[in-house]
Amino acid sequence: MIKKTLYFGNPAYLSTKDRQLVIKKPCESEASEPKSEVVRSIPIEDIGVIVLDNPRVTITQRLMGLLMENNCALVCCDESHLPSGLFLPLACNTVQHERFVDQVGASLPLKKQLWAQTIQAKIHNQACVLEQYKGKQTPNMYAWADQVKSGDTDNKEAQAAAYYWKGLFEEKPYFFRDQFGPYPNCVFNYGYSILRAIVARALVSSGLLPTFGIHHHNRYNAYCLADDIMEPYRPYVDELVLSIMDWSDEEQGITKEQKIELLKIPTIDVSINGKKSPLEVAASITTASLYRCYSGESRRISYPYKDR
Repeated sequence: MIKKTLYFGNPAYLSTKDRQLVIKKPCESEASEPKSEVVRSIPIEDIGVIVLDNPRVTITQRLMGLLMENNCALVCCDESHLPSGLFLPLACNTVQHERFVDQVGASLPLKKQLWAQTIQAKIHNQACVLEQYKGKQTPNMYAWADQVKSGDTDNKEAQAAAYYWKGLFEEKPYFFRDQFGPYPNCVFNYGYSILRAIVARALVSSGLLPTFGIHHHNRYNAYCLADDIMEPYRPYVDELVLSIMDWSDEEQGITKEQKIELLKIPTIDVSINGKKSPLEVAASITTASLYRCYSGESRRISYPYKDR
């Protein structure tokens, strides 16, 4: 079952009763104590990701505990309405210690091979986006994907990225992809943050530590592995952002309507292992296959590949 992604952009009081998330809307009152009315309730077991995007959202500790118990990712936004924090459960797998040992003990050659597979899938999917959305022929990108070496020592990822972003925004020669760059970077950032939460949640569910990456390593980043594994999924988010830009107004920056549209990311159809699956389900397939690589059962990660 696909889990729900909930977005709270207005003031709300979030609590729990009978293992339901209870949403209350604050009411204007002349009384000394504030009042609120119940808007709706949702089974906690049906929730996968929650995005809190208003400083007047209040959430109870009991609800947070139940959300973590049910492996829900909780995303907090800053004053600029961009995701700034991610909360995940500490334990969500019955054999977690065994899996941690396998993950931490993974050899460097294995991690380099897994990174090569990751970049191959990413470049392939980027090439497909350019072909399908921009009508470009990209034999060079498929060639680069085939030429990726163990550990991507030739940095084909960067070579493909430069070509990819230039091709996507030929009509905007001033555009450059940067986390802190001008619009529409903020829209891509928001989409990637939701994707990161989905992948991190899947990793925890598979009994893996999101902190220990196969390529990314940063002492200040608690989600290096999530950042690794989400790479081949980024082009799916890019495609959604491009479709949003077709009807949105650049002058307004990122809007509530755009954010709501980005909440569709978990339900995007992807092709993985020869079958169509929602992105959220595919992420779990990918992380489960990653553990099999760590445990020695397999040498290949299952990633989604777009149809050419």
